[in-house]
Formats: sequence, structure tokens, C-alpha cells
Amino acid sequence: MAADLNWGILGTGGIAKAFARGVAESTTGRLVAVGSRSQKSAEEFAAQFNVPHRHGSYEALLADPQVHAVYISTPHPCHKEWAIKSAEAGKHILCEKPIGVNAAEASAMIDAARRHDVFLMEAFMYRCHPQTHRLVELLRQKVIGDVRAIQATFSFAVPFDASSRLLSNDLAGGGILDVGCYPVSMARLVAGVANGRNFAEPIELQAVGHLGTTGVDEYTAAVLKFPGDIIAQLSAGVQVEQENAVRIYGTKGHIHLPTPWAPARNGGMSKFFVHHAGEEHPQEIVTGPTPFLYSIEAGLVAESIPRRQAAPPAMSWDDTLGNMRTLDQWRKAIGLRYRFEV
Repeated sequence: MAADLNWGILGTGGIAKAFARGVAESTTGRLVAVGSRSQKSAEEFAAQFNVPHRHGSYEALLADPQVHAVYISTPHPCHKEWAIKSAEAGKHILCEKPIGVNAAEASAMIDAARRHDVFLMEAFMYRCHPQTHRLVELLRQKVIGDVRAIQATFSFAVPFDASSRLLSNDLAGGGILDVGCYPVSMARLVAGVANGRNFAEPIELQAVGHLGTTGVDEYTAAVLKFPGDIIAQLSAGVQVEQENAVRIYGTKGHIHLPTPWAPARNGGMSKFFVHHAGEEHPQEIVTGPTPFLYSIEAGLVAESIPRRQAAPPAMSWDDTLGNMRTLDQWRKAIGLRYRFEV
């Protein structure tokens, strides 16, 4: 049975507002506190979402005895510090993706969660959605035969602003960490299921990319090879619009997910398509109706608290570590290293 969680949100940006709505629409949690670097920001956020406890510092949020779990919504260079401090304060943790800047940070956060016996999950909301569960079921049933190739893209274009979160070197901007983590996590999931496991690690990775004037990757592509002779073509970017879709090709057909990353974001129905070899029309796979995507995520955390980790296909600790290691490899392959990394 799911726990009845009192949530605190650390940070007040756009993604924090989406999660606040998710908690409000969930049946397992209450948003009781918000923490910001300024009292003014905390008050404005709290007024919008009717939050009773309004803290002008992150430290005050973590000291609030009413808070059981913390959602960390800050930019990812701040995740390690506040996840570890949350664990030390005895708070359960949902940390926005990517969980950190590199695998070393992720490992330190997981160690802190283990040491202080708290829940920790990286917030890939699509991994919590029934559409992804259904995809895994169909792959296990080998509806397209043996998986051979995966194509996954998450890429968009924003107006150029060197100081923005997406393009700033100091904020670990660029496509790989902000959105490349999604295609990597999907490829590892699909390859894992195809190999009879929950996820798989690539045995080879090659990549190319364009580093812009701020030194971060504006767009990039990678090719990965997994056990079982499965290859994946992944693309990510913050300065070029692409089709954000996933296609999985097997020996007996292929699967097309037109909305892989935020299926039925605001609730409702989602669908993807199975193209069986030799058949003219695809099979439509419909999921739903489902609640608001972030409500599903909040509910999954609540029901997973006793185990301290989420069950697959949501992100377990080992899954998160593998994902970050692969992102490290992708960045290394295109020569991307942030100035603050020693």
C-alpha cells in the first residue's frame, strides 16, 4: 500500500511547478513545504500552490519536521550537494534528471541514500508511465521478434542565450545531459529487455557533436552497440528541432513511439504502434486514461518508499549509475568537459 507522503519541493523553477501540480492531483501525497534561495520566491510559489510552509533557504526546508520526502528541482550541478544533504536530514529523495553531472556524483548520492536508509530515485517520469510498462511487456513477448536496432531522439531549439541553463558551461548545459539522458535510458532499457534483463550497458560507443561558443554540445549523435548485436542510434540537441520519437526494429517488424518522453503529459490516452512484418496496417497500442504524468511519478515514489528503490522500468540505483556512465562516455567521445570539472 502506498505511503501517505508529505512533500517538500527544493527549488521553484518551471519543473517544480509541474511537480507541485502532480502532487496536488495525486492520491498519495501532500505538498506541505517549499524551499527557495529567497523568501520572496518561496512565498510566491507557495501562494500559487497553497503550500503552508514557506522557507527562504534550502537548509530550512530540510530542517522542517513536517517534510517526509524532497523533490530536488534545481539545475543538475546542484543535485549532488542537496541530495546528500537531504539524505543526511533523513528525507526521501526524488531528484530531477540527470541525477548529477557525472557518474561519480551519482555514486556519491546513492552512497548517501544507502548510508542514511532513505529512498532515492532519478526522476525519469516516462519510465513510470504505463505506456513504458506496456512497451516492456510487448518486447518480452517478442512481438517484433529479436531486437536488432533502436533509434531514439530528444532534440529541440531554443533562442541562443549564453547564460541560460541550457547553454551555460557553468550550469553544465548542452544536449547530452539535459535531454540525451532520455534516449540513452530508453536504449539501455530496450536492449536490457531484449537480453532478458531490466537494462543493459553498451559495449561500444562512438559519437560526434557540435560544441558551440559556450563550449557545450548544441547537437550531437551517438551510435551504441549492446550485447546481442543490438545497435542504437541516439540524437540529442538544444539548438536543432528534430522528431522526438523512438523506433525499435526487430526481425519480425518494428515499434514506433511518437510520444516516448512525456506520454499523455496532462493525463488521458497515449498510443504507440506495432508494425508487424508483412501487414499493411500497424497495430495501435493504447494506454489510458491515465492521470497527469507527474502524479504517476509521485505515486510511484510513495508506493516504493519501503523498498528504498523503485521497481523497473523506473530507475533503480544501478540503472541510474549505468545511465550516467554512458553519458560520461558520450561526452568524452565528443570532447565535452565542463570548466568546473577537475
